[in-house]
Formats: sequence, structure tokens, C-alpha cells
Amino acid sequence: MTFKIERLFSKENVIVLHVCGRVDIECLSTLKELIETEDAKIVLDLSEVTLAGRDAATFLAVCELKGIELRNCPPFLRGWVDNETI
Repeated sequence: MTFKIERLFSKENVIVLHVCGRVDIECLSTLKELIETEDAKIVLDLSEVTLAGRDAATFLAVCELKGIELRNCPPFLRGWVDNETI
């Protein structure tokens, strides 16, 4: 398994997508599809991300611009997301 995404509901009527493992192209494609199908507010919980690249940083920066919260983003990834120019 390179990645796993769990779809959870929170008390605030928010959909939490808990991402585990490597955030590669396949994971990003799956995340994009899941995000597009949701009508509620979305939070990406990244607490268990172990590896991610530039594509992930760009994707996550765009998600933030669209109002998606990045929760528990690992410091290595947070730095990349913050430095993305979109």
C-alpha cells in the first residue's frame, strides 16, 4: 500500500479526508475525484503523510486557495505548500 484515504464525518458537518502514506500522482488523482464529489466543507487531515513531492505541494496549495483546510500538515510538507507560487 502506498496510500490510504479514509472518509470521515465530523460534528461540524465537515467531511474529513484522512490521508495516510505516500502522496503520489495516483493519490492526488483519487483525492481530486473525492473532493469534486463532495458538497460539504472538506478538511484534509495529513497527519499520517510519510512522503510527498512537488506535485503534492502544488495540489495542496491550490486546495487551500479553494478553502479546503489542511489539518495536521507535516512540517516538511507545510514548508513546501507555503512556498508554492500559484
